[in-house]
Amino acid sequence: MSERVDILGAGLSGLSSAIILAKSGKEVHVHEVRQDSGARFDGDFQGIENWTSEIDFFDEMREWGLDPNSFKSNPFGVVDLVHPDDVITNPVTNGVAFRVVERGTDSHCIDQGFKKMALEAGVKIHYGVKVNPSQCDIIAAGPKESSAVAFGEIFETGHPNHVTFQLNDKLAPGAYSYMIIIDGVGLICTCLWRKQRKSGRFLDETIAWYDKHYDLDRKPIKRVGGKGDFSLPEKYVFDGRYYVGEAGGLQDFMWGFGMRYAITSGVLAAKSMLGEVSYEKEVRTKLLPLVKVSATNRFIMNRMGDRGFKAVAKHWMRDQKKTGDGLGFMRLIYKPGIFRRMLWPLVRFGMLTKGVTSDGRSYLRMPFRKALKRDDWKPSAEAKLVAAQWKNIQRTGGKTSFNSSDQ
Repeated sequence: MSERVDILGAGLSGLSSAIILAKSGKEVHVHEVRQDSGARFDGDFQGIENWTSEIDFFDEMREWGLDPNSFKSNPFGVVDLVHPDDVITNPVTNGVAFRVVERGTDSHCIDQGFKKMALEAGVKIHYGVKVNPSQCDIIAAGPKESSAVAFGEIFETGHPNHVTFQLNDKLAPGAYSYMIIIDGVGLICTCLWRKQRKSGRFLDETIAWYDKHYDLDRKPIKRVGGKGDFSLPEKYVFDGRYYVGEAGGLQDFMWGFGMRYAITSGVLAAKSMLGEVSYEKEVRTKLLPLVKVSATNRFIMNRMGDRGFKAVAKHWMRDQKKTGDGLGFMRLIYKPGIFRRMLWPLVRFGMLTKGVTSDGRSYLRMPFRKALKRDDWKPSAEAKLVAAQWKNIQRTGGKTSFNSSDQ
């Protein structure tokens, strides 16, 4: 390996690789088409899960030489779980179920924390440039197509720090909605795993639901969104290049919790380039089984409506009552086993399509599913008021970073 390493993408996976390599004495150059790390996200909240391993992820980061204190995070061990019939229960664990971090360009955001660690390690980051992937050793670019989208509103509130996770096929077709409140700033978001016309109505209806069930005194700031592209490549090292994070299809098909996979894959690629491990082998051993389980879970969820979501929520609470730990259920459904391995051929055939990238890599991809008849409904009076409120906010400067047509 030459002393110089070029990385395409200054997100979490690319910067993770860069930090490890630079600390090992390599000359590392990171090339990013956007003007800054985190510019893609515009200040929305996301969660780093802690259930796919018995090891706390922040402890794992420290072992790799990554400092979790370089960015702001808020740990949670309890959430409101909203059933499709609006019953609210509380999964609880004594440990940390997940941590909420902010994505964006502010100094406390996780993206900026990784940027700071990279610069301190001596990494040279080139923003606002386009580089041919063939000129890079590690590919860490973001999604190019859509398998799912998310829309959210960021707002001011006096409500204390809180997380709600809602299973509701009407408000979030095939997926879920959530509300996160951290230090006076909230995010209400709905995720759509079936492609919709006029998809902004799902966010309006979701916000109306949260306004009804929580004392928010919500003051909208801006609306944000993003897309996820879920695929499984045939190889993770191709033509001498390492594909990490979303570029390597290392995502959570079920809930979309991808940051842990992204950071882990970036570290493994760096260690492979340093001759410590085999990236292909490590990914197939440590990450691919989790990705396949999440894809199988997504396959099952795609066949559920609210009745199925209600059964999942009730089973989750029964498991917590039996074991005394709400995190155990999440670990169980992400654990590879005989049942999910038996379902895998059906998942491949029934949910994934074959394709070839422009650089010749073969992959299986989950396309954006079509809308169902039950997705066609009229907005409530409350949702219309939410929509009107947002239009007034836009007139006074409220911005939207992701249009409902960006699917």
